[in-house]
This record gives sequence, structure tokens and C-alpha cells, in this order.
Amino acid sequence: MLSERSRPVIEATLPVVAENIEEIATRFYTHLFDAHPELLDGVFNRGNQAERTQQMALAGSIAVFAGALVKVPEQLPEHLLLRIAHKHASLGITPAQYDVVHDNLFWAIVDVLGSAVTPEVAAAWDEVYWLMAYALINAERGLYSARGVRPETVWREWEVAEKITETEDVVTFRLRRTDDRLVKSSLPGQYVTVQVPMPDGVRQPRQYSLTKADDGVHRQFSVKRVRGQGAPDGEVSNLLCDTVGVGDRLTLSVPFGDVVLDDSGRPVVFVSAGIGITPMAGMLSHLTAAGSHLPITLLHADVDESAFALRSQVLDDLRSLPGATAHVWYERGAHSTLPVTVHPGAMNLEDVKLPSDAVYYLCGPLPFMQKVRSALIEADVPARDIQYEVFGPDLWQADLATEDTPGATERSGRHSA
Repeated sequence: MLSERSRPVIEATLPVVAENIEEIATRFYTHLFDAHPELLDGVFNRGNQAERTQQMALAGSIAVFAGALVKVPEQLPEHLLLRIAHKHASLGITPAQYDVVHDNLFWAIVDVLGSAVTPEVAAAWDEVYWLMAYALINAERGLYSARGVRPETVWREWEVAEKITETEDVVTFRLRRTDDRLVKSSLPGQYVTVQVPMPDGVRQPRQYSLTKADDGVHRQFSVKRVRGQGAPDGEVSNLLCDTVGVGDRLTLSVPFGDVVLDDSGRPVVFVSAGIGITPMAGMLSHLTAAGSHLPITLLHADVDESAFALRSQVLDDLRSLPGATAHVWYERGAHSTLPVTVHPGAMNLEDVKLPSDAVYYLCGPLPFMQKVRSALIEADVPARDIQYEVFGPDLWQADLATEDTPGATERSGRHSA
């Protein structure tokens, strides 16, 4: 709960902090890595740092959190915190690292805002920071406990049992455990962090959705090769696709992720585009393994059929689910050999009859999800019935940002530490 003493100070200073928060975040990360270069080994994604998406995600999260406290001081934004906590747990974040972040963040605030940071202002923002930090520490402690791990035991080696070329740019890795320790099952829709040693010796973490239900021995995820388009190629995705083969070992976290399949028994609609099919494939696999009879609708958009990753697995699962239907949209026309309804062009929800009282899961490029979510809201689908997964740092906290929350911006999904 934000104190009555701090609330008016935060309310008064939030606009100027929000105006400068991206610069604060930029200087924070520079100062942090100068003081603690070891955090670039296995914890932070340096690709996100180079593209500044991590700085934007941190800025948006702080602004939304502080704005929410001003609006409802007795209530923390649990949804935002849960998303961040799952990401942190998948990286093995420890409580001690929050002290390191605090010291470097407040250095950056003073560095940017200067004399505006009076003792009163510093104390109020210190309170906001520790409200957020302790909420995350407690949430992460619960996540570790539920998985039966500690931050240092989140990691485990797996061996590549199979490498499958799905499309020109997507490869599926099927891994098997390398020891007799129990493998706790993932929840449908969760992801793992893969910690990959790079040629310069630095380990780089990346999150990948699990694309098949666990069987106690194997884990499966798919990797899309990131091509530059004016920026450097994705160093981890290209290394995995080009150099990791059958028999090699990879270090994976235990599964985490808050966007998981609802178990209420209501109809389910999966809406995806491109590599956004991966969490949907994982959820469909779980439904198939459970022998589900739920009404299930898959809506997927892609460039063409050859670009549709995991299509064989997805269609096999759809055939085995008696209540399942599928619609596909291809940018390059409606040609298809698949036994699904195919539409040309961009996805248009008016092309299909959506079930009533359904829960929706979205994943794909940000503009795609924004358009789909807006269409669903316009169709009177309650926001609480729409879950979405954002790959990479969260730049779209659509469940949290409101026009009357000071400093709030529309940003959400998977948070990078």
C-alpha cells in the first residue's frame, strides 16, 4: 500500500518522471553493466539492449506501476507483477539482485533529474520501488517453491534428441532429459529459458514456448531464425538453427509463464500469426493429450502455406479434437493443400462466426495483436477473456494502461530482466 505521505509526491512528480523515464532507463542500464558486467552473462538479453526494447519495457513498467499506485494506492497491479515474476523466475533472479538494481536505478534518476530529486521525492520513489520489488520477490519465491527449485537450481541440461526443419526459418528442437531426476510437467502455454553459450563465451538467455505436451522425458520448442532487416541478425536464433544438432546439450530453465490454458470448460479460440503459433501448438497438444471435447477454434495468419510452422502437428491435433475447427489466412492467396478453411489476405474476424462465451488467446506481431484485440473488444468480448503473449520485452501493457492513469502507456507480455 502506498503511504498517504508519498502519494501526493508521486502524483506530483509522475509526469516529469514519466517524461524522462526512457532516458533514466537508458542511463540505468549503462551504469548497471559498467558496475556489474557479470549480469550480461546469462541474465540480460544483449540483443534487446542493443535495440533499446528493454529500456522501453522497463520505462513502461515503472510508469504503469507508479500510475496504478496513485490511482488505487491500496492495490498493487497484480497482473503486471505476475508477468514480470514469471520472466524473472525463468532467469533465476535472486532477491539480492533487487538491491543492485535499486542502487543503479536511483543513481540514474538523480543523474537525469538532478536537483528536482529532493529528499522528499527520493523517499517517495524509494517507497514505490520497494513496493514493486518486494511484491516481485514474494511472487518469485512462490513460483520457485511451486516448481520445487531455488534460483540456482532453475537450470538443467537436456540433450537434443531430434531437430526438425519446419520451414525455411523455423526449426523445432525435441530434447530428452539426461538424468533420472523427476521432470515436473509444464502448464499448457508456458515457456522455458534457453541459456546459450556464444562464441565470445557469454551465455545469452532466450525464452521459447513449449510446443508439445510433456511426457516426463522430453521437452520441445521451436526457434524462428531472426533475420536482420537493417539490424544485426539474431545471434542466438541463428546459432541454434545453424550449429546445434542431435546429441548436443542445451541448458533449459524449468517452465514458467502466466498465459496458460483456462480450465473452466468454456470454448477456446486461438488467434495467432507467424511464429505466434508456438504457444497455440503447445496448448493444442495438451488438449489432445487430455482427450478434450471442448469447442476449439484456431485462427491463424501467415505469409503462405510454406511459412506455416508446425502445421503438421497442429493439424494432427485438430483432427483428433472432435470439437475443433480452423481458419487460415494467407497473404499470398488462398492456395492450400490443408484440410482447413483458407482465406486470402490479412486476418478478418468477420470471416468467421466466433463462439459465444469463449476465452481467447492471442500471439503474433504486436500490430496484429493490437488489431485483433481491438476487434474483439468492439465485438463486446470482455477484456478479462482475452489473454495474449508478447515475444520479447513487453511494449504493450494493454490490460493495465488506462487514459486516466498518469504516465501510463499501452505496453505488455514477457518481461526481460
